Amino acid sequence: MDTLGRIALYLFIVMALLTLRLWELAHLALPLIVILAAQVALCWLMCVTMSFWVMGRDYESAIMASGFCGYMLGITANAVACMEELVEKYGPAPEAFLVVPVVGAFLIDFTNSLIITTLANWLR
Repeated sequence: MDTLGRIALYLFIVMALLTLRLWELAHLALPLIVILAAQVALCWLMCVTMSFWVMGRDYESAIMASGFCGYMLGITANAVACMEELVEKYGPAPEAFLVVPVVGAFLIDFTNSLIITTLANWLR
């Protein structure tokens, strides 16, 4: 199952990249690089300080911080992939694999949809 999932992910990435028309986006390269650098710096700062410290400063909190980093730089699948890399190298962290996907996939997505809907209706 893991192999099939990886193959599907690789195929998705290739198909997504093949459909991009990069020449139309060339004028956005510098602003995107600046935004990406700021996002990575803020993500690193939040993961090293807030996420790691608040979760308890132990191995489980380090794995959760890596999941938080993956989530901040992408989606829940990135969070799980970041955590899996560390778990393969350093050992299991079951609490992290319970907390991060539940919070990332369900609680934050539902909260974001409520906030966005509320603000869209308020600004209308």
